[in-house]
Amino acid sequence: MTEMCEQGGRLYADALRAGRIARAEAEAAPCLLEFALLHPDPDDPEWLRPVPASVALAQRLNPIEREITERRRLSIRLADVFEPFMALSSQTEATTDSITVLEGGERINAALNLATAQCQAEVLTVQPSNRYSERSLLRGLERDRPLIERGVRIRTLYQHTARYNPEKLAYVGQLANGKAEYRTIDELVERLIICDESVAFIPTRDDQQVALELRHPGLVRYLIKVFEFMWGRAVPLSAGAPYETAPDGITEIQHSIAKLLVEGHVDEAIARRLGMNVRTCRAHIAKLAQALGSGSRAQLGYLIAQSGILDRDL
Repeated sequence: MTEMCEQGGRLYADALRAGRIARAEAEAAPCLLEFALLHPDPDDPEWLRPVPASVALAQRLNPIEREITERRRLSIRLADVFEPFMALSSQTEATTDSITVLEGGERINAALNLATAQCQAEVLTVQPSNRYSERSLLRGLERDRPLIERGVRIRTLYQHTARYNPEKLAYVGQLANGKAEYRTIDELVERLIICDESVAFIPTRDDQQVALELRHPGLVRYLIKVFEFMWGRAVPLSAGAPYETAPDGITEIQHSIAKLLVEGHVDEAIARRLGMNVRTCRAHIAKLAQALGSGSRAQLGYLIAQSGILDRDL
């Protein structure tokens, strides 16, 4: 389990600030016990004391670390098995200017593992926000940590909402150093991974079960330019919150939502493109409507167009 319930996050923060929390109050958030974030107060059974966040995180990451170590041993054994066939396989490749369709999670991950194992200089990744599972965290650590240990540079783009995802922040904290950089931007469309300017991976379905492995130099160069365009407009993850309020009273995230509303996108599509849940998206739309004095959804679109707030992009 990696998702903390909303009530649990609030109560845990309160417990950390106060040093303890009433047992009866904590019963409203069972996820706190599932995360083992509270323990009985030895001086008073009616109270619970919070486990420090650093200790709780370490307790959850330790089994992942052990599994990573075992899987790395397995990968070395597999590499030894296939090494005699690598030269033969390369002789049968007609050209490196290819587009390969990868179907199924296992085949996609195998291709990604191979590409990152062969990477020597830099990996570029675009990672739209989603529910980051422990399995995804494990796969990411398995691929990225050996890269950093070999001196490979990693640059990753997330959406701004990643700044409020504790699992993703914990993952970044495991890897962030001089060779790993993380930035965020308001909107990302799709996932992208590029290794050494030679191979790129893009999904072709929303369920991430079909992907393209691209080794055509022209296509890879084009995707690198797209990445660099977004990277130059992104904010370093360490730079603090990007949702600042502009002089017109509209925050950056509300500005992004306004642009998508005018383009005709529905709430669900806007939430997906900005990496947030629909409820949060609608809360921002309500604040935007209040700021512009709108009494209806139809009027909101008109007021956005008349307000001039979209002129920031010009």
